[in-house]
Amino acid sequence: MEKKEALEFLNRVAAGLANMFGNSCETLIHDMNNKKSSIVSIYHGQVTQRKQGESLTILGVKEVDDFFEGKDLVNCLGKMKDGRLLKSSTFHLRGDDYHYALGINYDYTHLAMAKASLEEFTAVGQPIEEAISSSGNLLQDIFDECLKIVGKPVAMFNRGDRLKMIELLMERGAFDFTKGIPIIAEKLNISRYTIYKYLKPRA
Repeated sequence: MEKKEALEFLNRVAAGLANMFGNSCETLIHDMNNKKSSIVSIYHGQVTQRKQGESLTILGVKEVDDFFEGKDLVNCLGKMKDGRLLKSSTFHLRGDDYHYALGINYDYTHLAMAKASLEEFTAVGQPIEEAISSSGNLLQDIFDECLKIVGKPVAMFNRGDRLKMIELLMERGAFDFTKGIPIIAEKLNISRYTIYKYLKPRA
């Protein structure tokens, strides 16, 4: 490919990429044989606030050396002085009498902010299965505590014992747990209806 053809080709690619990805995507073509004024053409130069005729300014000294030696830089992180974040790549094209490089700088600051917002919005606590399991363990602890206060096993309960047990459980919020009533009914060997009957006068 002749020098003129190479430059025209790179210009079409640069213009197309800038148009495709919008104002946040800067594309530019460097003349690698001209370090002091390497930028031959640039599209959406507001991203890095550069213009045609300027030199490379956003990389460190070591990276600049690698850059001009012809090393491709792919999907690198770039940071502007104002804190904006860039995804940057550079691809080289060489010929007998030319050495060009196509640069792509995408300002993804707004996407990084959106990502942070999404991560905050989608953050959750423990799995619901664990939460239910934890509630069940706590309910069992409350039941055991009340049973100890009553002072006899469930099998020996009379009506007064059951009433006292239900009052103790209610004081400790046992019936506020999910499925608290059916669980306690099973532990007391009585029906849910019986528990509702005990609770009704106190509702």
